[in-house]
Amino acid sequence: MPSLSPRFTSPDSVVAALRSAGCVFAEDEARLILAAARTPDDLADMVDRRVTGHPLELVVGWAEFRGLRITVGPGVFVPRRRTEFLVEQALAQAPDASVVVDLCCGSGAVGAALAAALGPVELHAADIDPAAVDCARRNTAHAGGRAHTGDLFDALPADLRGRVDILAANVPYVPTDEVALLPTEARDHEPLVALDGGADGLDILRRVATEAPHWLAPGGCLLVETSERQASAAVDTFTRSGLTPRLAVSEELYAHVVIGTRG
Repeated sequence: MPSLSPRFTSPDSVVAALRSAGCVFAEDEARLILAAARTPDDLADMVDRRVTGHPLELVVGWAEFRGLRITVGPGVFVPRRRTEFLVEQALAQAPDASVVVDLCCGSGAVGAALAAALGPVELHAADIDPAAVDCARRNTAHAGGRAHTGDLFDALPADLRGRVDILAANVPYVPTDEVALLPTEARDHEPLVALDGGADGLDILRRVATEAPHWLAPGGCLLVETSERQASAAVDTFTRSGLTPRLAVSEELYAHVVIGTRG
């Protein structure tokens, strides 16, 4: 831990600053910020950013996801704990997967977590946002992952067609009119392209489901996170695309994942 900034006379003063800004878990956040700060100036800057509404994960530079420390940076979508349920469902559906694609990958957290659980796999991550792809490249390097920039399947190598065992696509699914209702941390500090799913929130999901059967191996599965309200329409979309769907729900995480299997 660095020596404290002159603005902070003790760790308790960092806690007090965070608590006064409304941080519910001020003690835990203070410990993380104090551990991440390299200099007194760093500490002051990090506390300032947090109290003005920057997500804690972007302040300290990482997020925890299924026990992994996932690097995140400015303008990159922060992985949510509820998305761990998507990973769990993928592992249950395809425990012997050897080819994994993390589409709309953001930081690459899903791909990194799948590779950590599965062991050696051919791992690809893709996103339309170059900042996200740079982040995913770092987070999947330990697993030999390859990161690609482009619009959905256009980003992927053509030789993946018909070979993918797990296609995890954490697509944006917030309806356009509801983006303004999101918490400030997401609305002001995460890329709109990672949040806005179109008029009903399902525009990107429909595109992914339509193309997925051409990329999945026989028995391969597509997994997409959605909301409770959208789940029924998402299941119908999977069916129309020729996939055999099922809906998995975690009440604890308030997570809804549609799994579609290619016959």
